[in-house]
Amino acid sequence: MITSPYPDETIPDVSVFDFLFADLSEDDAGRTAIVDGTSGAETIFGDLRRGIESLAGALAARAIGTGDVVALHSPNIPAFATVFHGILRSGATATTVNALYTAEEIETQLRDSGAVFLFTVGALAEPALAAAAAVGLSPERVVVLDGRDGHAGLADLLGEGHDAPVVDIDPATHVAVMPYSSGTTGYPKGVRLSHRNLVANVVQTYPLLDVESTDVVLAVLPFFHIYGMTVLLDIALKRRATLVTMPRFDLARFLELIQTHGCTYLFIAPPIAVALAKHPLVAEYDLGTVRAIFSGAAPADAGLMGAVAERVGARVRQGYGMSEASPVTHAGRPDRDDLSLGSIGVPVANTEVRLVDIETGADIDVPTEGISEPGEVWVRGPQVMLGYLGREDATRETVDEEGWLHTGDIGTVGAQGEFYIVDRLKELIKYKGYQVAPAELEALLLTHPDIVDAAVVGAPDADGQEIPKAFVVQREGAALDAATVEAFVAEHVAPHKKVRAVEFIETVPKSASGKILRKDLRG
Repeated sequence: MITSPYPDETIPDVSVFDFLFADLSEDDAGRTAIVDGTSGAETIFGDLRRGIESLAGALAARAIGTGDVVALHSPNIPAFATVFHGILRSGATATTVNALYTAEEIETQLRDSGAVFLFTVGALAEPALAAAAAVGLSPERVVVLDGRDGHAGLADLLGEGHDAPVVDIDPATHVAVMPYSSGTTGYPKGVRLSHRNLVANVVQTYPLLDVESTDVVLAVLPFFHIYGMTVLLDIALKRRATLVTMPRFDLARFLELIQTHGCTYLFIAPPIAVALAKHPLVAEYDLGTVRAIFSGAAPADAGLMGAVAERVGARVRQGYGMSEASPVTHAGRPDRDDLSLGSIGVPVANTEVRLVDIETGADIDVPTEGISEPGEVWVRGPQVMLGYLGREDATRETVDEEGWLHTGDIGTVGAQGEFYIVDRLKELIKYKGYQVAPAELEALLLTHPDIVDAAVVGAPDADGQEIPKAFVVQREGAALDAATVEAFVAEHVAPHKKVRAVEFIETVPKSASGKILRKDLRG
């Protein structure tokens, strides 16, 4: 077993709201918490806390609280923080919905989570309202944050003036949030994360993600994703840093916001790292205020990370985690410039890690020199989820009886205790940091009348980043082409799930039990 080089932290036994705001000082209450990257409007911490409590009161007035699930479907805007934490403050559970989802995908999540209320925004309202109608949510149960005829807006709810309710929950067992994850395989499942899970993960990262009150953090990674939710929203709020929101990524706008607001800390995913390293536009902006860049959501190699560090002139580190771990389990040490930039770092505080040989089941230890043999990464700690919603079978497959989360990722460990992700045991595809479940796309492809079998795997693009690639067996006499297949999939899924390469084959390779042999297709 491998432990963190950092001593255990004390995890407060409190709700997320109390953890973030109970100790808000008078001075900090007047500090800027969030800047709207689109309009420039600023929200101070005191107003944010009051808005959260008013939103919780409005939900309570509608008899929504402990035991209820509320869906939040929004890009990164300041209102997200008010609504997200207002849901948690009310005692309800927040299920965050990908802002790019189609009506079909939103409906699936609303139905599976049992959501009784939905928040959305005008720009995303069409698919959201269609999904809400499909699951039987009345217009009174759908709030369009920026206003829409027939629906209340956020200003309406806050203007009602209700006090926040008294809520009695057990932080260790009460489900605070339920993002959806594909786990190691299969369809997206509701990941039940407690208040303690979320509080613990913020505290565990203190020594590694050294955000300070003087930092200005650019929030481009989506808050609806667990990475943005914990690492951006909660860590920045707890450390009293200033968040600058960005609803969607556009490189020119990204660079402009850094320059205009003097952003100091950037949390990114590998596709943004590629742009920072290679795109000529970067040279046109002053990024001199940036002191730290942290990449997660998918692995990036040392060469790419080194190129980013050199071009921007900032400290660069990587980390690792998954929704099932709230999400951070590893992060690069800020005090160790000698460790490889290709490393995902060391276990965060309060975290145990095992590297398990997938053939023998034996533990692989930290070597005295060089890099270890590969094994599956298992983690255990207070950030590990309660389980999947209504999926005890999948929970047991992912978290064993001793509390070890089997990540499905193959890693190695170096002599300094630093970890590397080298392969994937799980079938999940990571496209630009978003999860794509092959089984979901395969089931969709098989609904096409001219496709008799299909398999989907992750394949590298020109920049070495993973994309979904479909291998298709077409009906005899059919005349499909790649563009037709790609267009068919695109009609039904969010952009990150699109098939971006198609290869036609005679048969899909399968094991004797009928399992698709994806390694054979990856070549």
